Amino acid sequence: MDKPFVFGVTAVGDNFTDRQDEAKRLLANFLSGVNTVLISPRRWGKTSLVRKVGKMAEEQGVKVVFLDVFSHRTEAEFYNGFATAVIKQTSSKWEEWVENTKSFLSRVRPTISMGTDPNVDFSVGLELDEKRETVDEILSLPEKIALKKGVRVVVCIDEFQQVMDFEEPATFQKRLRSIWQHQSAVSYCLFGSKKHLMSLLFEKKSLPLYKFGDVLYLTKIDTDSWVNYIVARFESSGKEINESYARLICKMVDNHSSYVQQLSWLIWLRTENRVDNESFCFGLDDLLNQNSMLFQRDVEYLTGYQLNFLRAVCDGLDSEFTKKDVIAKYNFGTSPNVTRIKKALADKEIIDVSSQKVTLVDPVFGLWFRREIQHKQILPFTSSLEDENV
Repeated sequence: MDKPFVFGVTAVGDNFTDRQDEAKRLLANFLSGVNTVLISPRRWGKTSLVRKVGKMAEEQGVKVVFLDVFSHRTEAEFYNGFATAVIKQTSSKWEEWVENTKSFLSRVRPTISMGTDPNVDFSVGLELDEKRETVDEILSLPEKIALKKGVRVVVCIDEFQQVMDFEEPATFQKRLRSIWQHQSAVSYCLFGSKKHLMSLLFEKKSLPLYKFGDVLYLTKIDTDSWVNYIVARFESSGKEINESYARLICKMVDNHSSYVQQLSWLIWLRTENRVDNESFCFGLDDLLNQNSMLFQRDVEYLTGYQLNFLRAVCDGLDSEFTKKDVIAKYNFGTSPNVTRIKKALADKEIIDVSSQKVTLVDPVFGLWFRREIQHKQILPFTSSLEDENV
């Protein structure tokens, strides 16, 4: 059979689990022309969700365009990527790409590059100037194509928070809103993994994209859904996992979608017939060791204060860091210093601060930190598994 657990790539088919409510809401937005802002931490499955719903929408006649702007550092790169994605993914053959490029980008001098297979390998280079009319023409491209073809178009842009790094982000956002808000045949799904930046973009009243669309915060898949999925995937491959072990997988990685898949895979590899304590421990060690160099790099340049703060979080503290006894116990220095520490760690995307509660962005980092920095045993496996009635 195919690999029973998938991580690091978009989950499709049987590898996609749950998200029925989110998929239903997102599909309704796609079909009704409602702009959507989708926010979640990295590797929680938002790209898989958007891809799945995009396919469902396409089955109902909607043209769906996908664009990842993670590597885009300038407006010019964005416009090139935007034009290429829109033309390529709303056309069926390269001759149509060429025709649409010339027809809809009359103010721009496009350079069309074909690869070895023109049916799949294609890009558009644009000779841009700073005239407003040129930019407007590019941003209006999906609407023009949608109206000509008599279809609805949804443009999905991944890692959208990247636009905050452009030279004049506010001006750029104003340009987007001024054009996109008047489009009737096109809607947008803007999603990203940096929660604080995405929230800032769409929820700060002074910014141009405030209330641009329906904001959807992706939550974790619940344990019961994961357990059913894990047990079924083991079973389909001729192996067996007790429900209690499946629950423990979820517990160890705090239901983090990518890590649930990865830890399940590593345990599956170590299992001949039925998961036992040994195969579980080997799988968990594998997961920690694979991420060890990355986590070591994350903590290498942290200050003593910041490391102390992480010790507190790993000890289970999620609030009230400015209490005198907490400051004394973890040597935070002063109350104002706690605020600075918290902000620095949030900016480094090591912690997340939501509703005054602090959590680690990466749950496996927490396991590793306890093992390597605090020198604590991650899990007293025997007693924990007994508690789970394995």
